[in-house]
Amino acid sequence: MTSTLALSGTFGSELVRGIGAILLYGVIGLLLMLVGFYAIDWTTPGKLSDLVRRGLPNAVVVTASGMLSMAFIVVVAIFNSASDLTEGLITSLVYGLLGIVVQVLAVRLLEWSTRIDVRGTIESEVFAPASIVVAAAHLALGLVVAVSIS
Repeated sequence: MTSTLALSGTFGSELVRGIGAILLYGVIGLLLMLVGFYAIDWTTPGKLSDLVRRGLPNAVVVTASGMLSMAFIVVVAIFNSASDLTEGLITSLVYGLLGIVVQVLAVRLLEWSTRIDVRGTIESEVFAPASIVVAAAHLALGLVVAVSIS
């Protein structure tokens, strides 16, 4: 018995369109992650990128949690984008940028209200438990902002 596998006449164009969408959403995601990183770096006391390169443990913890929180926001913004490709890319970009702004403001407000010395914590050469609190704030608020996008 033989069987024939038949593809629809639009299979090729749909495949190419899907690949294009993946690439475009990938670019939007990368752009939003870069903006998110620089937003965290710019609003956190000290130069996070330099502190991370120096291997300071608290700066690494805070930066990693900040990047994960930004990823939550970017992923949900893309996941909840419109089904039309152009509208989807625009809504992903707008919701992602707004989410990043809200995230940064919320984290800074929480850090201010808890009176954590963020600069002293991230510039310390030894692990400081307060960095876990800052990291948890990043992750928790990132989830809250991400869910608010949906």
